[in-house]
Amino acid sequence: MDRVELADMLDDQTTACEPARAALLDGGDFVVWDGSVPSQELAGIYAARLRRARKRGTETLVLPSTVDILTRLEAAQVRVGCVFSPDRTWAFMLFLADDASAVLACTGVRRAER
Repeated sequence: MDRVELADMLDDQTTACEPARAALLDGGDFVVWDGSVPSQELAGIYAARLRRARKRGTETLVLPSTVDILTRLEAAQVRVGCVFSPDRTWAFMLFLADDASAVLACTGVRRAER
């Protein structure tokens, strides 16, 4: 999958899609991993990440909505991708259809300064 193809799939699934698309088109690194994961497993993982982010005060974009979307997908298999802002301050997690034909959800997490 190339950069433009992925950017074209980032519509209005969540409000994190617009900044993810901008990061992608501005030259941010990206990856879509091979294989898929059950959406329910991802919903549990990202619900835990949401709790940790809230506890630590980490800034996120629509993480609760993304968890809801993953939960509603039930047993669907999902591919996972990530886009980093060019300055690496944000990581945008992408959740795609099993065949990578569509983005189902997108969330952003501000990365901790090192």
